[in-house]
Amino acid sequence: MEKQRTWVFENKPVIISTGVVGGPFESNGRLADDFDVLHADLWLGEETYEKAHRKLMEEATMRAIEKARLKKQDIEFFFAGDLINQITPTSFTARTLAVPYLGLFGACSTSMEGLALSSLLINSRMANYVLTGASSHNAAVEKQFRYPTEYGGQKPPTAQWTVTGAGAAVVAQAGEGPRVLSATIGRVIDMGLTDPFNMGGAMAPAAVDTIIDHFTSLNIDPSYYDFIVTGDLGSIGRNIALELLQKRGVNISDSQLQDCGLMIYKDSQPVFSGASGAGCSAVVGYGHLLKRLKKGELKRILLVATGALLSPLSFQQQESIPCIAHAVALESNA
Repeated sequence: MEKQRTWVFENKPVIISTGVVGGPFESNGRLADDFDVLHADLWLGEETYEKAHRKLMEEATMRAIEKARLKKQDIEFFFAGDLINQITPTSFTARTLAVPYLGLFGACSTSMEGLALSSLLINSRMANYVLTGASSHNAAVEKQFRYPTEYGGQKPPTAQWTVTGAGAAVVAQAGEGPRVLSATIGRVIDMGLTDPFNMGGAMAPAAVDTIIDHFTSLNIDPSYYDFIVTGDLGSIGRNIALELLQKRGVNISDSQLQDCGLMIYKDSQPVFSGASGAGCSAVVGYGHLLKRLKKGELKRILLVATGALLSPLSFQQQESIPCIAHAVALESNA
């Protein structure tokens, strides 16, 4: 018998504050009003894109701490990650914070991986305040996984636009804010796809696997949630996920299955199939979606962050793309 993948948090950890930071492309997007800080250029006043990436995360984490009316010393653990080799932007942010740190790599699923682990720690009463987050930077990530943006390489319609952004949250035992109800931990699903310009198609089966297991484990159906929001499948991956869910007998409507990668930018922006990056679900989740939960516009959502666990080396060695999806259920306290 398969072991339980879903954790139910009886004590309902609370997201008491968030910090959301973006770049120039995001400032022209559909959700610009949901950011705390928007930068006018990709450099953020730094010498390299990687240093700018680190600054995104530093600003998001500090903003979350300040909005919670806490100090760095109040944070007991920091769970976070990004897409750069050895997650150095996040680790250097942890150096600045100087708090106990556990670095994560779940690719674009990192945001919900971190929130699930933070909530588990809070629910078990092992900590009072845990900080979590994820980030990405368009120019830094594209340079590593595909081509430098200066190269001007053409992309197919299945490609996605890496978000320049960082989202962070403070999870606590008590306070005002949306509650974390449960989390379903993903398993690695690899359907043999090898195209790094079609991440949505590669990740869709992992999202479906986690969503179905979540419903089965809790004995609920999609009607329990206002929205089921995938991390960054884009238009290609979302359509595949809808089709796979229907084939498995899970009736999620077209309007109920949303995607962060399709929400963040305007239709007029040239993002191909949609947005991606570890910062995608982090900024949409901790910015736009939590704002709607706080207002009571949404009662419950399931946020399913998806990740492609490839590296530049594995791609060069012609490996297929293993994928994963972690889901976290959130409830409004309004």
